[in-house]
Amino acid sequence: MDKNLKKEIFSIPNILSYFRIVLIPVFIVLFFNSNKGIGYHMAAAGVLILSGLTDMLDGKIARKFNQITELGKIIDPVADKLTQCAIMICLAMRYKLLWAFIGVLVIKEITMAILALLFLKKGRKLKGAHWYGKVSTTVFYLVMTVLLAIPPSKMPYELSTALILISGAFMVFAFIMYVRVYFSMGRDIRDNKPNKRY
Repeated sequence: MDKNLKKEIFSIPNILSYFRIVLIPVFIVLFFNSNKGIGYHMAAAGVLILSGLTDMLDGKIARKFNQITELGKIIDPVADKLTQCAIMICLAMRYKLLWAFIGVLVIKEITMAILALLFLKKGRKLKGAHWYGKVSTTVFYLVMTVLLAIPPSKMPYELSTALILISGAFMVFAFIMYVRVYFSMGRDIRDNKPNKRY
């Protein structure tokens, strides 16, 4: 194996991304055993917190120690989306409103993927997650952790609905802001402006 490739595959940020993917089946097992006691609820929430912390940590390490790799740019968002999908699909079995949340997320991700591909062909791309995307992700993890930690029988309907709507609102806001960035890229291309790093 090429030395540089090996170094990229086994970089600490990428290992943390692999770890997040490994945590997904662990989370699912804990979730589906949560009817056996509050301990499973707390353990599932703990796994989610651990996943969120490693997500934050791998980005910081990659930037601080110049370990940003092409593989990392792929595996990190894949780990994020797989984790989010697993969490939402599991919780949607308890909180039906989350199915609407999932629908919006699917629309968002498909739209973002299409836009990213179209602009990549024109030599333009986002430099990374913007602050509103990071805030949306943080709110998502906080809300999902609360929904996981508190058994449905003890979770007031009004509270669960409010939490899901708040997380959904942040996601929609981030989506709108990212679309605006792509529109700005489009204007720059139309006006033959230099390639900016958005």
